[in-house]
Amino acid sequence: MTALLITLLITMFLPFLAKAPLVVAMNKQPGGYDNRNPRAQQRALEGFGERANAAHYNSFEALGIYLGAIVVTVAAGGVDSVTIILGWIFVLSRVFYLLCYWVDKSSLRSLIWLAGIIAAFTMAIRALIIA
Repeated sequence: MTALLITLLITMFLPFLAKAPLVVAMNKQPGGYDNRNPRAQQRALEGFGERANAAHYNSFEALGIYLGAIVVTVAAGGVDSVTIILGWIFVLSRVFYLLCYWVDKSSLRSLIWLAGIIAAFTMAIRALIIA
């Protein structure tokens, strides 16, 4: 189970990793990073900055889904080697998802997103079937 919880910990860090390119984009704006009203500044970003912002927020959204899959899996006693592999697939998909967002590979990004979501839901469904 430790390996599965490590995937959760990594997934928890990803929104903050995704914030780094967003901060860079915001710093490049006239006047630099607007710490008084960063959300308004983020809404005004275009191109890379806009994609970095979307990647950052999507990382929080994905975290909720993955956390749900982990809770169902652990509660149902469904942690096995397949579940751990699915967890790592989810983590890798999220890392590659961020990279695709930053370099503007939208079609590939969508496929990678789908792979990660399938991994998370498969993890939860398997746990319920096994339990």
